[in-house]
Amino acid sequence: MSRKKVTVVGGGFVGSTTAQRIVDLELADVVLTDILDGPPAGKALDMLESGPITRTDSRATGVSTATGDYSATAGSDIVVITAGFPRKPGMSRDDLLKANFEVVKAVVEQIVKHSPNCVIIVVTNPLDAMAQAAFKVSGFPKNRVLGMAGVLDSARMSSFVATECKVSVDNVHSFVLGGHGDDMVPLPRYSTVAGIPLPDLLPKERIDAIVERTRKGGAEIVNLLKTGSAYYAPSAAAVEMVEAILKDKKKILPCAVYLDGEYGIKGLFVGVPVKLGAGGAEEIIQIKLSAEENAALQKSSASVRELITVLGI
Repeated sequence: MSRKKVTVVGGGFVGSTTAQRIVDLELADVVLTDILDGPPAGKALDMLESGPITRTDSRATGVSTATGDYSATAGSDIVVITAGFPRKPGMSRDDLLKANFEVVKAVVEQIVKHSPNCVIIVVTNPLDAMAQAAFKVSGFPKNRVLGMAGVLDSARMSSFVATECKVSVDNVHSFVLGGHGDDMVPLPRYSTVAGIPLPDLLPKERIDAIVERTRKGGAEIVNLLKTGSAYYAPSAAAVEMVEAILKDKKKILPCAVYLDGEYGIKGLFVGVPVKLGAGGAEEIIQIKLSAEENAALQKSSASVRELITVLGI
């Protein structure tokens, strides 16, 4: 049986760490692409040479797509898109939005040509809008285009909860919905420690502090790093989604998916609980929200819609 194939587009910190995790877990053979000539091949060769030590037979190859040649990615089961520009000083959010839209558009056009049956996982920011762009450009059915955000945001919340409660992260399950930004919607009521709802364990002010830190999780790391942004947790989150799909796990994870009326939201990518399996987003799980939680989700989706309006997609 031939191994599965995953292409990771973008050989920066998020992309290369995603590729390394997939290889280390022996989930698939990986093609790492970048517009730079040399670094993706060098990183892939370095991963390949670690195989005898980590005892993994998954193979990594790295290719430059500077000429627009994506033939090495042909027949991929999953394509993870991490390519894009980071926000630079003096750059407006709209500038970043339009620049990364052009990157995602060019990448997706090639993906469709070479891997017409793949599942696309978008990691490029602003995430929900870029997932929507990939969906529109690809023409794929909605179950085969996903955005990675909720898994990362929920992991951040879980790590803060585990630290606060002094328990194993294994005991903690957190739920974060909505867009990947300041308007994301952490749900303490659906977050548990060993099955016990968070509000039964912690006072409201401690929960509120955890929710606030979760919302600003990415910014906290950016401020500490000075240059660049998070990549260990984002890559781990993307790989959890990759594994659920490749192994047909039917695992429920919060992901950005195209909503067609679910949660009262239509025609928009927003983070909600999704069952991931071989078909990609196989089912959207609808949970009951309080009026306050629903209002927060609608506010979050409105922020995403603003970005989509700017792009005109």
